[in-house]
Amino acid sequence: MSNDLIEEPYPFQQTVGFAIEDWRDGNATLRLPLKPHLGNRYGILHGGVHATLLDTAMGFAVSYTGDADNKQLVMTLSLNVNYLGVATGDELIAIGHKTGGGRSTAFAEGRIEDTSGNIIATATAVFRYRGKSKSGETT
Repeated sequence: MSNDLIEEPYPFQQTVGFAIEDWRDGNATLRLPLKPHLGNRYGILHGGVHATLLDTAMGFAVSYTGDADNKQLVMTLSLNVNYLGVATGDELIAIGHKTGGGRSTAFAEGRIEDTSGNIIATATAVFRYRGKSKSGETT
């Protein structure tokens, strides 16, 4: 990943605590240290954190342009999350992949692994391109 593509963390990203580890055409990887404030009332990772990581990883995967001066924004139209297990270890890895799309929409899938390599959540999503689409058309 080119360092000139790394954006300053936005406020919500700072609150949750994830970082973008890898970002390239059609793919993005995020890392999140597990902290007590991210837990639900049972002390396990809150499902909203899973959804946030998956939505963000997939959103970055479909919005890659390779040009820091030509950002592509997207908005989530649909997000389906499957919760598969409880995270172990001290960190999560969220991976998003673009699976298709067209001029105005993009499709993606994602997964979250814990540091033991267990897949703890998966997702699919549909995104709408905002501003200029990858084809250059204003949306």
